[in-house]
Amino acid sequence: MGTKEQIEDIREKVLKGLSKTYEKLLEMKRKNNSVLVISKNGQIIKIKPEK
Repeated sequence: MGTKEQIEDIREKVLKGLSKTYEKLLEMKRKNNSVLVISKNGQIIKIKPEK
């Protein structure tokens, strides 16, 4: 496996991990009935996760 392939493999694993973490975050927010706070275009936005 060359360097390019190793980088791509690590990239895929990181993206998969981020996706899984995001799903767990949404699940926790739904379970606790709490809002998700994000920043969009420099504005702070509160979103209620839907079931």
